[in-house]
Amino acid sequence: MFENIPKNRPFDAYQSFVLDCKLYWTRRMFPELRTRYEALAAAYPPEGPKDVAELMRDDTTAQMFGWFERHMQRMKYSGQHGLAVHYDQYRADIIRELDAELPDHLLTLDPEFQQPEYYTSIDIHQHPGGVWSDEIAGYVYERGAQSTAPMLKKSQSLFHRMTDQALTRAGREVKKVVDLGCGWGGSTQPYYEDHPDIHVTGVELSAPCLRVAAMRAAELQAQNVTYRQADAIKTGLPEGENDIVTSTMVLHEMPPSHIRALFKESYRLLAPGGLSIHLDFLMRDDPFRQWVHNGHSARNNEPFMVPLNEMNIAQAHRDAGFDDVEIVPFEEFDGALSPANTAWRFPWTMIIARKAA
Repeated sequence: MFENIPKNRPFDAYQSFVLDCKLYWTRRMFPELRTRYEALAAAYPPEGPKDVAELMRDDTTAQMFGWFERHMQRMKYSGQHGLAVHYDQYRADIIRELDAELPDHLLTLDPEFQQPEYYTSIDIHQHPGGVWSDEIAGYVYERGAQSTAPMLKKSQSLFHRMTDQALTRAGREVKKVVDLGCGWGGSTQPYYEDHPDIHVTGVELSAPCLRVAAMRAAELQAQNVTYRQADAIKTGLPEGENDIVTSTMVLHEMPPSHIRALFKESYRLLAPGGLSIHLDFLMRDDPFRQWVHNGHSARNNEPFMVPLNEMNIAQAHRDAGFDDVEIVPFEEFDGALSPANTAWRFPWTMIIARKAA
């Protein structure tokens, strides 16, 4: 689809340049920043990220590291050949593709849907207007996701790895899955594409994202997926019918009150013995990386990353009805968790719980 959008060498070169800058930031600047931090920390060992911030306050590498991250993201979306700027000129073509007829079962949008205020009050990811307010925002967001984590390779799909983890840990035959905050459908696709006996429902706030997700499923002629516009804390789906309830990179985009409500909704949706598994970012055992993580929260317009990191997640699950909670690192590509990998990476973490049988 979108074959009417021509190749554009200046745009491609610009986006490749931004990606190369991000790889330099990831592979070269981050290890250098760590080296400089360790030299200072040897004399003044920090107890937490605030101590690290004070320690690195006047360090020029730290200042450049933060500047790079903030402005690379701005360039990616809003620069001269940024994603939002570039695709705006093909708006009519993109909307025409998105308006193509879909199978009746595939997509349910709510024209009266009211977006939560926390969601509309900030341009998350520095995406102009957020991912909900523009008809083509879902398409722009899908394109932008290709360079969110530059160390990932297309052959090592994070979404497929997460799906494999969920199905392996389910410990039962899986027939129904709910994917909360499914965005443009990347996290939903491995279920419906690779597992035709599983029916998956993708739930998402953003209508523009849902339209892209549904279009991709229609391209693959998927029969075992449904997308619906709803809040992940109140989906409107039947109670107690699902083997897995999952989300990918959703919790850190919600305030703690909504995160707790999402855990309760996960519990409600699950059948007895069903699995709740959420992939997100937690960094608690390394003051330096926690400082970098907190800085990313500010620089990337993602203000709820820090409150999530400070939450008692196990207690929030117990309050929702779950007994056992497991919080474990997630390896997004082979070797990501190896000590030999000195590059920056998101602190990917799986939060796993099971509803009592």
